[in-house]
Amino acid sequence: MYTIIETEIFKRYAESIWDDGERYEFITWLAANPLAGDVVPGSGGLRKVRWSRSGMGKRGGTRVIYYNTLSEGSIWLLIAYTKAKFDNLPAAFLKQLKEEISNGQ
Repeated sequence: MYTIIETEIFKRYAESIWDDGERYEFITWLAANPLAGDVVPGSGGLRKVRWSRSGMGKRGGTRVIYYNTLSEGSIWLLIAYTKAKFDNLPAAFLKQLKEEISNGQ
């Protein structure tokens, strides 16, 4: 099991998508499945996982961008969003998120 680190932007978006129980369910699942989802091309190793919401299925559900530093035993949750808000996030934005982690923010 890994340590899950929720960034402020993740917390802000996740609160508008999930209740506390749903968020906990996702975090518990990801801690047990740290390689879930796909590596986002050109992002420096960020991963995107799809998570279904009640009555929505995976296609209409939530997307979570995260970064795992498995050698350090941690998973950084960067942002959660619905497909209705964004289909894909811009590569420059994803690189900025990765840089913030690398700089310890």
